[in-house]
Amino acid sequence: MRHWHAVLIVFDWDGTICDSVLRIVLAMQAAARDCAVQPPSDAEVRHIIGLGLPQAMEVLFPVVPEKHLELAIAYSKHFSESQTLPEVALFAGMNDLLLSLKARGATLAVATGKSRRGLNRVLSELSMEGVFAHTRCADETRSKPHPMMLQELLEEAWMPADQAIMVGDSIYDVAMAEQAGLASVGVTYGVHTREQLLAYNPLTVVDSVLSLGHTLETWAVSRLP
Repeated sequence: MRHWHAVLIVFDWDGTICDSVLRIVLAMQAAARDCAVQPPSDAEVRHIIGLGLPQAMEVLFPVVPEKHLELAIAYSKHFSESQTLPEVALFAGMNDLLLSLKARGATLAVATGKSRRGLNRVLSELSMEGVFAHTRCADETRSKPHPMMLQELLEEAWMPADQAIMVGDSIYDVAMAEQAGLASVGVTYGVHTREQLLAYNPLTVVDSVLSLGHTLETWAVSRLP
């Protein structure tokens, strides 16, 4: 078995690794009600998943900028503390895929619109603290789709762009990769459609975790010397 020590695989979190989209939608709508603001539709919330929270508030609630901080605090509280919202869990097969990639020697990373506090909490809850060598959150750098998040991960991992790939379910993920000069793979089981993802020139778009695994293996082998 040839090891993949010379590749970096960067994953988005919500909608790519973690099946958390419905919880995000319901938490955002609950926050709007708490703040006496018209709740956004399911589709509107799904569309902003992947952005940093301040950027998401600007898109969802443009007419009440004075309430953005209040809304963000309310959303974070609902998402992290609500006992009535759907539980957050990994997509079926994702844990096995990550462990397999790690066992093959690939360096794994996360680039997420979550806050550092939010990512650390969910990694702890899922006992995944040791899976990813590098992580970058939206409150530490520029929000997607700006390429800075990926540029910082490449620098931290000492990895050239042509040895790295981004995996994500949103247009912000694949657009960020395109701007950073990275290959990308889109997944359709999250928030954006195949057609939306293809607009940003990913290597391919897949419909399942199983297909994602095959795609990453083919790509990683192609990067070996």
